Amino acid sequence: MSLNRRSFVTSVTAMGLMPLAKPAFAAAYPDHSIRMIVPYPPGGGTDAFARVVAPAMSEALGQQIFIDNRPGASSIIGATAVAHAPADGYTFLLGDMGTYATNRLLFKKISYDSFTDLAPVTLTARFGLLLVVNQSVPAKTLKEFIELAKAKPETLSYGTPGVGTPHHLAMEMLLRRAGIKMNHVPYKGDGPAMQDLIGGQIPVLISSLASASQYLKIGKVVAIASTGNVRLEQAPQIPTVAESGMPGFDAWGWQGFSAPAGTPAAVIRTLNQAYAKACTNATVRQRLADFGGELTPSTPEAMDAYMRREAQTWAPIVRDAGISLF
Repeated sequence: MSLNRRSFVTSVTAMGLMPLAKPAFAAAYPDHSIRMIVPYPPGGGTDAFARVVAPAMSEALGQQIFIDNRPGASSIIGATAVAHAPADGYTFLLGDMGTYATNRLLFKKISYDSFTDLAPVTLTARFGLLLVVNQSVPAKTLKEFIELAKAKPETLSYGTPGVGTPHHLAMEMLLRRAGIKMNHVPYKGDGPAMQDLIGGQIPVLISSLASASQYLKIGKVVAIASTGNVRLEQAPQIPTVAESGMPGFDAWGWQGFSAPAGTPAAVIRTLNQAYAKACTNATVRQRLADFGGELTPSTPEAMDAYMRREAQTWAPIVRDAGISLF
């Protein structure tokens, strides 16, 4: 073997024994624009939140974040797109309670697994839900509402923005805790449901604070209780379900960021820190308060634990109520 041939073989062998160099993005991330997939249409609450927080995160990252709306199938289309995207940090998801915890319970077949196909980045925000009644309903406290429902078993109806929404599940939890039955009337969104509540077509509604606040102020509807474990910052005068006679009751609408499974930990950490910095932005904080939400930045580990715990919490509710989407 010639000297040149021997040198070539030796060099190749040595290269094979060397550890692979770290991917460029591990040091340079991000070096180009990033895509945030929002699994709902433009104009809705999730989209509005994304468009508030994206500029602040872009500033923290030094790269533009573009919103990519992928609506359909209760966020499954958008979540699946992220699950199948390259795990390089340039595509991430703004999902919600359905995306991460309850779609797996509501659908018989689903094209992604939130526990294995998506890597948690951070919880982003939680949103308060309210039990509100038409002003003519003779019940202004939770106790009075339960007594009214028990006096008219299975004759009263309640509205929600749709089947399987956090609003629907929260109401089913309340009904089971109270031992009462009511008829569910699902709507296509909070707006139409609120209009029917005001018009008297339904007596009670589980609504978001954002949708109900203007009508609460003018006395068109009455808030009986909020469903979270603490009173809402924007409406501290409204008692919680827990303090109104159901200790331990806790139900929120919530959201979080995730990336494709396998995304490097350093990239996850960079996205997490960018959101944490965005949460200090006064404009972001005020806009979220206007939406009736609270910022809830977390570690990736805390988000993972929370979404698994939520799936366990809602599984018996979904099963016992026979709630199914497909």
